[in-house]
Amino acid sequence: MNLPRSRYPATVREVAAALAARYADFDHYNLTEPLDELLFIICSTKTAESSYRVTFDKLKEAFPTPRDLAEASAEYIAKPIAAGGLSGKKSKSIRALLDAITARFGAPTLEPLRNMSDRDAEAFLTALPNVGKKVARCVLMYALGRQVFPVDTHCWRVARRLGWVRRTQKGGHCAPRDADRLQARIPPELRFSLHVNLISLGREICTARKPNCAACPIDLWCPRIGANTRAARRAAISPNGD
Repeated sequence: MNLPRSRYPATVREVAAALAARYADFDHYNLTEPLDELLFIICSTKTAESSYRVTFDKLKEAFPTPRDLAEASAEYIAKPIAAGGLSGKKSKSIRALLDAITARFGAPTLEPLRNMSDRDAEAFLTALPNVGKKVARCVLMYALGRQVFPVDTHCWRVARRLGWVRRTQKGGHCAPRDADRLQARIPPELRFSLHVNLISLGREICTARKPNCAACPIDLWCPRIGANTRAARRAAISPNGD
């Protein structure tokens, strides 16, 4: 459920504009075909970008069509993705996903999601084995063009530092209800841009340890930076106070 505009964080549009200027909405190589996007995310789990892109390409080379992949055993699926790590776990997940999808749609495809509402499509995806809100919303956003906001570790960390959301879990991780709360605080038209650009920021500057605040393009709106520092930066940008 979307909140009234007045309930959005006061800085959200300024932050979105500054990040878009810096990172230009780079999509991190995500895909526009829903089943491919789901497989791409599985390949990326706990894997460096340079590795999971190659891993996904090798998977597609070994199994050119969804039907080819759907007919393969987990043992064979594991072989082309071995270089990305966790191939045994990932191959079993892929096998289980394809079985569930085929059982529902009669074929290894997620194209029927295009005719579903956001709520129904997300409910279907999150009912699949090992698919949570973040993965489901990545498929919805990247492949289906829906105005949802996947909350990955970078989005969660930066949003907390900006004061847009607070943690509710003892360990500080993002629970499903937290993901819903943060999504509701982002204007729908900014969700794609903020998602991809917060990932870029989190990887390059606003890291979990030792963030490089001096190089941050949104430090003017970050409570982590002292008020005097922000005032000095604003004065340097607009000496006349405009």
